[in-house]
Amino acid sequence: MICSMTSFSRKESRDELGELVCELRSVNHRYLELFVRLPEELRALEPLVRERVAARLGRGKVDCLFRFVPSKNATAGVAVNERFAQQIIDAAGEVGRLLHESVPPRAIDILRWPGVLETEELDLTPVHQRATALLEETLDGLVESRQREGGRLAELIVQRCGAMREEVAKVKQLMPQLLVSLRDRLRARLTELTAELDEGRIEQEMVLLTQRLDVDEEMDRLQTHLDEVEAVLARDEPVGRRLDFLMQELNREANTLGSKSNDVEMTRVSVELKVLIEQMREQIQNIE
Repeated sequence: MICSMTSFSRKESRDELGELVCELRSVNHRYLELFVRLPEELRALEPLVRERVAARLGRGKVDCLFRFVPSKNATAGVAVNERFAQQIIDAAGEVGRLLHESVPPRAIDILRWPGVLETEELDLTPVHQRATALLEETLDGLVESRQREGGRLAELIVQRCGAMREEVAKVKQLMPQLLVSLRDRLRARLTELTAELDEGRIEQEMVLLTQRLDVDEEMDRLQTHLDEVEAVLARDEPVGRRLDFLMQELNREANTLGSKSNDVEMTRVSVELKVLIEQMREQIQNIE
């Protein structure tokens, strides 16, 4: 299914450990380029995040943002290093005896000593598990959004392919009439130049001129390329680069048609084809 590279998805989750938010934003890019921003609590998940995103997305510039607001229950606790605290108390008693002082050290003074208070490490395993599940939900939302947008882009491209086919049909209908008109103009011009006309030479010139102005091959190639565009749109894989290449081929044939044109209507058709091709190219820039 055709996917757009431009999309956004946001999911959030709350439980007793706190609030988690995951945001994914993607825009068009030649390759897959991923930027990850994680809070300190989730820093260890970066390799996993990159792996999961790369497995789901083929192209695009993707920004992945996680936010984590821990609840009061999820804050790390504080513990007293009793052994070290006892050593401080004993050392204070020894110093007091040396100074002949009997004032015991205050508790607050002991707590101020570095190493007496220790912060207990918070078990982040449940948070990591929830963040991983939330990432998958957000990726699901992003992929669904890219597919919906891609479906709309595919419809626009198919419409323009149909419009190009109509223009090609106009050229095919015009060609016999244009050749007859060209023959009459050439004969009239030669009649003005000389009274004696070599019919064989006139026919020779007409054949050469007709060959130079013949656009049947260009029309056939345009039809073939349009068939391929519609076939590519039906593929279930990233096709943006292939479509971009086909736009180059279509534009080449439209340019050739314009260079061979000796009629106002054919020139108009060539210009209209280029306009339609450029409109498709703009849409294809957002296709994965």
